[in-house]
Formats: sequence, C-alpha cells, structure tokens
Amino acid sequence: MSTQNSTPLGFSWDSSVLPQVNPGTIRRALAIYLQQLTSFVWDAAKLENNPFTFVEVQTLLDGVTVGGHKLSDAEQVTNLADSSKKLVELVKAERFDLDKPTITLLHSIVARNEALEWGVFRGEGEETSYSPYVALGEQGEHRPLPTLTGAPELNRIYSEGVEFIKTLPPFEGALTMFLFGALQQFFFDGNKRTSRHMMNGWLMKHGYDPISVPAARAQEFNDKMVSFYVSKDATEMLVFLNSCRRT
Repeated sequence: MSTQNSTPLGFSWDSSVLPQVNPGTIRRALAIYLQQLTSFVWDAAKLENNPFTFVEVQTLLDGVTVGGHKLSDAEQVTNLADSSKKLVELVKAERFDLDKPTITLLHSIVARNEALEWGVFRGEGEETSYSPYVALGEQGEHRPLPTLTGAPELNRIYSEGVEFIKTLPPFEGALTMFLFGALQQFFFDGNKRTSRHMMNGWLMKHGYDPISVPAARAQEFNDKMVSFYVSKDATEMLVFLNSCRRT
C-alpha cells in the first residue's frame, strides 16, 4: 500500500490491486503502438469529445483532409497523431524519459494552438496569473496548485514526483505517472493527453504494451477520474487502466 503522506504525488493507492505483468520487448511494444495508432488517436480524441469518426481519423492520418469539421477539431486529431509519432521516435531512439524536457516537448505538440500556452509549465510563459481548474459536475471542482511566475512549486513537485515514480515497478510507475500529471495539472490544458503519452512511453521503454482508454469506455473513465480527483485515492483508476490493456 502506497500512502499519500509517504509520496510526493498527491494521492494514495493500494498497489496490491495490480497483477504481475511480465514485460515483452521494446520492439514488440512499439509495433503494437504503431499498428494500432489510429485507434489510440481516435480513443484519445473521443475522450476530448472530438466529433471525428474512426474512419475520418484514419483518413486524416493518411494525409487526406476531411471536410465538414471545425479546423480546431482537425488540428486536435493531427496534434494527437504527430505527438504519438514523436513518442515512438523517442522510445525507439532510447531518448524517452520522464524528465521535464520530454513532457514539455510532447505537450508542445499535443496542445499546439489549443492550450493557452504550450510546451511550458504554467507560469513559465507569458501567462502567470490564471490558475485553471477541473470541473467535476455535482462534485464541484478540482483546483490544482495556483499558477506562479516561474512555476517554482510545479517544478519542485514534478521533479520530486518523477524521482519517486522511478522507484516503483515500471508498470505501476507508468500508470501513476498518468494520474500524477492529470492531478497536478502542470499545463493550462492537454494534461491528460500528455500524461497518457508519458505513461505509454514509460511502458514501452520497459517492454510493456501501451494502453489506450477505449472510446466506448469514455463515460466510465470520466466517472472514475471524478472520483479520483475528489478522493485522491488512485486504486480504482489503477484497476481501470489495467483493464484497458489489450491482451
């Protein structure tokens, strides 16, 4: 059992709910990710309520424009595809890590022209006063640390959090990395998308198959994330993410 008081991540969980998952090879993990790239992009887009269909995502990934949609929706899909390809490039070249340069690089592609700023932590760019929040419906709001000039606290928490995650078994660490980024909100927008990339990068780097939250389970994902934000207990989300493995 990992407890909130003993970790710098801001949440607790019971690690005994995770099964023993045996890794394969990095080559296999990357092959699966590339083979299912359209599904990964479409799933991620659907979690953002993007109206593109699976076939339209495939068409866009094939380099063919799709009419009848807002440019912003098309760009969101393109950004997801481009950042996914960058993730593959980093893992393949053995340059993927949980460090700040990696997460800010991926965010600069994921949230390009969508977030208030992209590629920098909140407070490191021009905007230093706006602090975002996550709307939780009937459960109210999740308010992360306030945005401060230079992001001193966000940088400290990220550094200490990653250092701790690297002490965990890689499979467990990867899943908690996603939740860490989603909870702390290091960026103005695109936190969950970027953090899923970080999760999958850490998985594939260690030979584990990548994980995608299926579009059909978007409501279940959202409901469990609300519970996570409220309780700061990640156990249920770890069970859910593990159940999304495509075995």
